[in-house]
Amino acid sequence: MSGTNSPEAVKKLLENMQSDLRALSLECKKKFPPVKEAAESGIIKVKTIAARNTEILAALKENSSEVVQPFLMGCGTKEPKITQLCLAAIQRLMSHEVVSETAAGNIINMLWQLMENSLEELKLLQTVLVLLTTNTVVHDEALSKAIVLCFRLHFTKDNITNNTAAATVRQVVTVVFERMVAEDERYRDVIEQPVLVQANSNRRSVSTLKPCAKDAYMLFQDLCQLVNADAPYWLVGMTEMTRTFGLELLESVLNDFPQVFLQHQEFSFLLKERVCPLVIKLFSPNIKFRQGSNTSSSPAPVEKPYFPICMRLLRVVSVLIKQFYSLLVTECEIFLSLLVRFLDADKPQWLRAVAVESIHRLCVQPQLLRSFCQSYDMKQHSTKVFRDIVNALGSFIQSLFLVPPTGNPATANQAGNNNAGGTVSAPANSGMLGIGGGVTLLPAFEYRGTWIPILTITVQGSAKATYLEMLDKVEPPTIPEGYAMSVAFHCLLDLVRGITSMIEGELGEIETECQTTSEAASSPTQSSEQPELQSTSDQMDKERVNRAVWEEMVNACWCGLLAALSLLLDASTDEAATENILKAELTMAALCGRLGLVTSRDAFITAICKGSLPPHYALTVLNTTTAATLSNKSYSIQGQNVMMISPSSESHQQVVAVGQPLAVQPQGTVMLTSKNIQCMRTLLNLAHCHGAVLGTSWQLVLATLQHLVWILGLKPSSGGALKPGRAVEGPSTVLTTAVMTDLPVISNILSRLFESSQYLDDVSLHHLINALCSLSLEAMDMAYGNNKEPSLFAVAKLLETGLVNMHRIEILWRPLTGHLLEKVCQHPNSRMREWGAEALTSLIKAGLTFNHEPPLSQNQRLQLLLLNPLKEMSSINHPDIRLKQLECVLQILQSQGDSLGPGWPLVLGVMGAIRNDQGESLIRTAFQCLQLVVTDFLPTMPCTCLQIVVDVAGSFGLHNQELNISLTSIGLLWNISDYFFQRGETIEKELNKEEAAQQKQAEEKGVVLNRPFHPAPPFDCLWLCLYAKLGELCVDPRPAVRKSAGQTLFSTIGAHGTLLQHSTWHTVIWKVLFHLLDRVRESSTTADKEKIESGGGNILIHHSRDTAEKQWAETWVLTLAGVARIFNTRRYLLQPLGDFSQAWDVLLDHIQSAALSKNNEVSLAALKSFQEILQIVSPVRDSDKPETPPAVNVPVPVLIGSITGSGLNRPFVRTDSIGERLGKYSSSEPPIVTDELEDLNLWWAAWNTWYRIGSESTKPPITFDKLTFIPSQPFLTALIQIFPALYQHIKSGFNMDDLQKLGVILHSAGSVPISSDASPFILPSYTEAVLTSLQEAVLTALDVLQKAICVGPENMQIMYPAIFDQLLAFVEFSCKPPQYGQLETKHIANAKYNQIQLFAPAEWVALNYVPFAERSLEVVVDLYQKTACHKAVVNEKVLQNIIKTLRVPLSLKYSCPSESTWKLAVSSLLKVLSIGLPVARQHASSGKFDSMWPELASTFEDFLFTKSIPPDNLSIQEFQRNESIDVEVVQLISTEILPYANFIPKEFVGQIMTMLNKGSIHSQSSSFTEAEIDIRLREEFSKMCFETLLQFSFSNKVTTPQEGYISRMALSVLLKRSQDVLHRYIEDERLSGKCPLPRQQVTEIIFVLKAVSTLIDSLKKTQPENVDGNTWAQVIALYPTLVECITCSSSEVCSALKEALVPFKDFMQPPASKVQNGES
Repeated sequence: MSGTNSPEAVKKLLENMQSDLRALSLECKKKFPPVKEAAESGIIKVKTIAARNTEILAALKENSSEVVQPFLMGCGTKEPKITQLCLAAIQRLMSHEVVSETAAGNIINMLWQLMENSLEELKLLQTVLVLLTTNTVVHDEALSKAIVLCFRLHFTKDNITNNTAAATVRQVVTVVFERMVAEDERYRDVIEQPVLVQANSNRRSVSTLKPCAKDAYMLFQDLCQLVNADAPYWLVGMTEMTRTFGLELLESVLNDFPQVFLQHQEFSFLLKERVCPLVIKLFSPNIKFRQGSNTSSSPAPVEKPYFPICMRLLRVVSVLIKQFYSLLVTECEIFLSLLVRFLDADKPQWLRAVAVESIHRLCVQPQLLRSFCQSYDMKQHSTKVFRDIVNALGSFIQSLFLVPPTGNPATANQAGNNNAGGTVSAPANSGMLGIGGGVTLLPAFEYRGTWIPILTITVQGSAKATYLEMLDKVEPPTIPEGYAMSVAFHCLLDLVRGITSMIEGELGEIETECQTTSEAASSPTQSSEQPELQSTSDQMDKERVNRAVWEEMVNACWCGLLAALSLLLDASTDEAATENILKAELTMAALCGRLGLVTSRDAFITAICKGSLPPHYALTVLNTTTAATLSNKSYSIQGQNVMMISPSSESHQQVVAVGQPLAVQPQGTVMLTSKNIQCMRTLLNLAHCHGAVLGTSWQLVLATLQHLVWILGLKPSSGGALKPGRAVEGPSTVLTTAVMTDLPVISNILSRLFESSQYLDDVSLHHLINALCSLSLEAMDMAYGNNKEPSLFAVAKLLETGLVNMHRIEILWRPLTGHLLEKVCQHPNSRMREWGAEALTSLIKAGLTFNHEPPLSQNQRLQLLLLNPLKEMSSINHPDIRLKQLECVLQILQSQGDSLGPGWPLVLGVMGAIRNDQGESLIRTAFQCLQLVVTDFLPTMPCTCLQIVVDVAGSFGLHNQELNISLTSIGLLWNISDYFFQRGETIEKELNKEEAAQQKQAEEKGVVLNRPFHPAPPFDCLWLCLYAKLGELCVDPRPAVRKSAGQTLFSTIGAHGTLLQHSTWHTVIWKVLFHLLDRVRESSTTADKEKIESGGGNILIHHSRDTAEKQWAETWVLTLAGVARIFNTRRYLLQPLGDFSQAWDVLLDHIQSAALSKNNEVSLAALKSFQEILQIVSPVRDSDKPETPPAVNVPVPVLIGSITGSGLNRPFVRTDSIGERLGKYSSSEPPIVTDELEDLNLWWAAWNTWYRIGSESTKPPITFDKLTFIPSQPFLTALIQIFPALYQHIKSGFNMDDLQKLGVILHSAGSVPISSDASPFILPSYTEAVLTSLQEAVLTALDVLQKAICVGPENMQIMYPAIFDQLLAFVEFSCKPPQYGQLETKHIANAKYNQIQLFAPAEWVALNYVPFAERSLEVVVDLYQKTACHKAVVNEKVLQNIIKTLRVPLSLKYSCPSESTWKLAVSSLLKVLSIGLPVARQHASSGKFDSMWPELASTFEDFLFTKSIPPDNLSIQEFQRNESIDVEVVQLISTEILPYANFIPKEFVGQIMTMLNKGSIHSQSSSFTEAEIDIRLREEFSKMCFETLLQFSFSNKVTTPQEGYISRMALSVLLKRSQDVLHRYIEDERLSGKCPLPRQQVTEIIFVLKAVSTLIDSLKKTQPENVDGNTWAQVIALYPTLVECITCSSSEVCSALKEALVPFKDFMQPPASKVQNGES
């Protein structure tokens, strides 16, 4: 107002007034003088007022009646120009508020007159408006008159006036109520009088109202009257009125001034009593009307609904409901029911459209809807209004699809289908706008041929109506097709949006309040004050009430919403619309979830799921859950049955993907549309954002996602994320580019969905896991029995969920891994299994690497929990699973090996669980793990696990899939043993500690502690386990493994055995070593003799290993050697053990059985071991120095140190660097010096074993065939070589019996033949005289004995003869090789040297015994030379035996196998006789040698006159050499025998003489050729014999007549023979004539001639008395015959004859007297 109060404004006003008055007086000068005068006096009046008053405006107002009067008079002239001027002036005054009440009254009356005269109507309206708006002076009657004036103008004929008047009325009505509001405002601070409680029903009771309020009340009351077509009370003078206008005014008042009605009882009363009944009454035609009902037949025609009224009524109703719901609960119930009914299909289209618009207005007010729910739906006997509204919308939408609109025939189908009938039977191009040839798709719904476009009608959340605003239309408008649908659609969306946001908001508030109160309650200061508790309980009550309302709202609306939304979703062809529908379904599902309304939640989710999948897709989850009840349940909405519509398949949607359905039986392909993908994204969104409230419906969501993922061909990749699979995987999967770009997004959302599971609470997480598990079970069922690619969705997602929830893995570990283990990993479908394993192992690895709180190292329980499934996988037999398991172990070792701690047994258990039949790659991977453990992790694992490592390594050794692994595992055992050795002390400490703890536990529980090898200390047990494992491997079926294991076992015991406690050795010997020997022996003896062709693949097997038996032989050898070595090197440890002698016996037994096994290799090795244990030097005292064992080819252990009393440095054979460790044992228990007796027993046990081996092995078999086993030479050699060493220990007790036994063995061993294929290696070539090593050994044995006897006591010397016997037996071999049983041996010369026939019966070759026999002979001679005089030798006729033995080769002479034999025999005989004969002469009287002489004579005879013929190729030199040997023998006779003839038996001498005689004459060998005859006639020999004979005949005194007789006999025989030869020669010479005689004969004659000359020489030398007269006569008688020979032609004969004739000169002497002769 400041503008009109300022001095300038006032001044301006005064000037204007004066000018107005002047103008008025001018105008009226002529026609209206009174007016002119009034004007002029008015000017004066104004001036006067201006002059007199300071407050000019106030003064003007006071005098306004007078000031205004001229103008009123001017208006009265009815002159347009004047009237206009006056009205302008009045308005100016009004605008300056200088008009009093009275003046105002006058002005209104003047205006009324003008109105009645229809003058200046617009100006009038303007003036009224200015009057009423600028001040509040107009009241009561004046006001009512002004209002009526405006109404009257509204009904004039002039359009402009009408409209202006209408506007003015509206403004005036507003002004009236604004005044009332301002009045209330002014009096607000004044303390009100108590409101009258009297329910006064008198409509006039306005006395309590203040002035403005009274006006307003009267005005409103009359408006109601007017609309109801009743007379007004206050607006007197109304002539006509329209309902439409009245309703508009009512609506604007109700809408603009609700507080007036709410604050004032009087007004509330009007609402209840007047407005509502009025509305209900006016609605009646609409309610009764049925579109299309036959009007003619009904008696009283029904009033047709009238659009303008109907529409305005609905607007009023909207306002009533919106603003005054709280006042008009009952009335609103009626209105709402009406609204619902207006949607019925039989109402006109326009009615339905405006009704929908009205409902839309309600739908955007969630609080209002909530009130409905509380007031109606939740009351017992009330209409379920809220539910009805929603259901009505649903049925409305359905009806639009089912009943084509027939309402407005002239409707132009906005989509361009101008069908005359207006029914929308969508043609093929429905929804397409042809624009420049292109086609644009309009957003629309299409369902079963009904096509309804979607129109953009409003911004979401605001109900901007179109038809409710058409206040100017009288005829019902044409509703564009799709309009009602679009509004209804928006109603649904806004309804959902409103309800959900409201409830969620309230829920949020409550939750935050709860949090704060719970925090307050849990605060330390627990001052339990009542108010606080009170507030909490209030809060809970409030919450309970709230929750009931929310649940009711949801329960009331969900069915209808779902029915409508599902239908729309199915019909929608527009992406945006689809998006909105899905969003609505999603928010509802989430809300139901939050409120825990399972059925409704599942129903909404099911709808989204169904939308995601192709139509009619067979997905059991969706058809079997609670949601199933919806899909075919019909809801009764207002008595009509509305079927839930299942999605149809004809929606015109763009197909974006074609894939295969996930089903047991593939049913061709299915198509996914872009809408399906959209639904899928919604589903993902739902799961992602609202996972916490999904609960059991996870099952639905995941099942659907699984199917979609399958159809789209997404396959799981590492970590469980799904990636687009390669097109190859589903040949029928076709994806458009549109969806291709979407796939990564979808897969990303999928992953994020499961990532967000980390924010779920534990219960929701379990729901998720359970759902995934059951989904996985279904997928598994499907994958049974076919090799189709299974759906891995569930498994992949289980993995993903597990991975993101690592921080609380404990709560889901068991269900998660349990499912993967028991179900997925054991599935027959390999791909399924593979993923199960992948998931499981990834989870385990992630679990172990995750940074837990507290860390795993401090949370052993969790660590074991995580590792347990890994162990459980071992029970699964599928190799692919086990491979995954092992790869996992490998990775765990590589990443976490150092921190496994208590998890080690589990991890090792996994490796150890691999069985033999599980394939090479598995075993290889498991073994890789083990290798890693042994190389890197032994120090980090608890010592208690070491035994498991040993077991596992051992088990790999036993696997027979891959030899290399077995061998390497044995290597690992060796490494492990090294580790034990290096870390011995630490391990021992830790194990002892652990043992103590376990012992304590066991005692507490009252059970016995049970572990292998129990009494031994734990560290020793560890070793024993290692040994036992290696022991098992030593009897593995594969030779290479056995060999390696054996070597390792013995090396380990050798290298580290000293770590064991002394008592543990007992276990090692009996439980490990002997047990092993038993098993090996058993396996070897039962091994198969079949030939093995090849060692697998193309490995050739050497013939020495080509049967199982031969391969076992090698093992036996190795084992026996190993045990023997331990006995040898550790004897100092073993002997103090109590049962050493039993052990010794067992060992000897093993050696014996091995030695007697029919296998050369084993038997020989057994002897090697025997040799080894015999080399043990028993502990000796200082005084005794150990005897040096004889030289046998076995390394002799070195003695270290010597024994002292303390026993700390007792000797032991040192084989390793453990000297320093010995103290530990020897200090604790002083050594027991083994008593001699025990020691002797051991040696005798060894001798007995040796004897048994020898006698058994050399005994010839009874029958022979090609398989007969004959001991080999090296074996026999070794056997015999053992004796000397053994003998050193037993010589003190060695007696004759033992010698006998020995002899048998030596003899048998010597007579064993050799197999022909071995002979080239053992035998020297026939010409070399070399002994085999066996023969050497035999002689050595005898040599040792003989030396021992030599230095031994007297009683031993009786063994000499036995030794001679033995040796002589060997000498006989030279001529008579020994027989070996019945075996046919070939002579060595015939043996096949060059070819070895494998399958021919073995040919046995007798050895070349000659060198052996000859060496034996030399030994005999040596020995005899030493012992000839020995009593036993004399008594036992040793000399005779020697001669008897030599007689054989001597008699054979040239027939001997070797020429050297008889030569050696002769020389030996000569040597022996030279020593023996004197002894024999010495003992002549005792008769001990009596039997020797004939033997000797025979021997000489056999030798000198041998029956064997010298070989043809004998050279002359040879012959001469041989002759000289004969001569030597004769010389021996002449020097050693004949001189002592008187000590020698006579028969013997006679035999000798006869022999000499024979030699002197008969000495030519008949086989000589002519040329050699002179040499071969043994002239020297004959000469020698002759000389000896003669010498013996004449030179000595003839002691007996017999001797003389012998010599005379001899001479006469000789001479007679000469005579015969000469005669025959002369004869032959004469007969032969010119031909020379045979060389032989010539030689003979020459020899005879020489003999004659010799004889004569001899006779001359002899004393005459010794020569018999007869002899001379015979000599002389030869002379004539000699002379006759002179004629012979041979010069040689001649010269011999000359020599023979010369001696005869001595007989040339004169003849004596006959008497003399006669006398003599």
